[in-house]
Amino acid sequence: MRFYYDLHLHSCLSPCGDDDMTPYNLVNMAALLGLDIIALTDHNSSLNCPAALAAADKAGVLLIPGMELCTSEEIHVICLFETPDGAAEFDRYVSSRLPDIANRPEIFGNQLIMDSGDTVTGRVVPLLINAADISVMDVTALTGAYGGIAFPAHIDRPAYSILSALGDIPPDCGFTAAEISARPQNKIPALKKNHPALMDFLILSNSDAHSLGNMKEKNAWIDLPERSSSAVISAIKKSGNYTGFDG
Repeated sequence: MRFYYDLHLHSCLSPCGDDDMTPYNLVNMAALLGLDIIALTDHNSSLNCPAALAAADKAGVLLIPGMELCTSEEIHVICLFETPDGAAEFDRYVSSRLPDIANRPEIFGNQLIMDSGDTVTGRVVPLLINAADISVMDVTALTGAYGGIAFPAHIDRPAYSILSALGDIPPDCGFTAAEISARPQNKIPALKKNHPALMDFLILSNSDAHSLGNMKEKNAWIDLPERSSSAVISAIKKSGNYTGFDG
């Protein structure tokens, strides 16, 4: 079955995310855009995932709890988890590996924790956009220990990507998928030619939206036997070419 997805979305918990990118708003915008599956992947935190999960249940959208981890090499990696408990446990580990530097909301933006009704229930004090003391070489095994999967984000960008930082994707990383941020149909052949490690990868395209206006209408799809977090994670683990794009 074909499901339309966006597996890289930020809420108002990310300091660079708009304050109106609340769990309720982003889930219901996803429903309006025709998306079947989304993931909430705030910078170095999954604290807004419980609220987003509750909102998604009502909106009829499958939400996968996740995080955009910034590794010690300053590489952004999307981490997705089968269960909220796995995401929460991973969140606690990542929090312990972040530098003790406080956020300055007037410079970086707010880091708001909300409930499913968009009431602010707290604020994260440590700045969430810093690099965690976790190497990209360890992310696959680490997320697997919490029932999750990981793939490098926006590999076609000149900053915070595995290709810009390392020049290629080391096989020892254990990744089986990668994300391309824009115009994937045009970029995939050249990327695979220049980086043979990508040849058998599952190539995903997500919006990386930090505001409601940056969320994209359904375009990227994945074939799955069912609409579930476990099916998405299983598909990413197997790699392969069962994704595509309309148009």
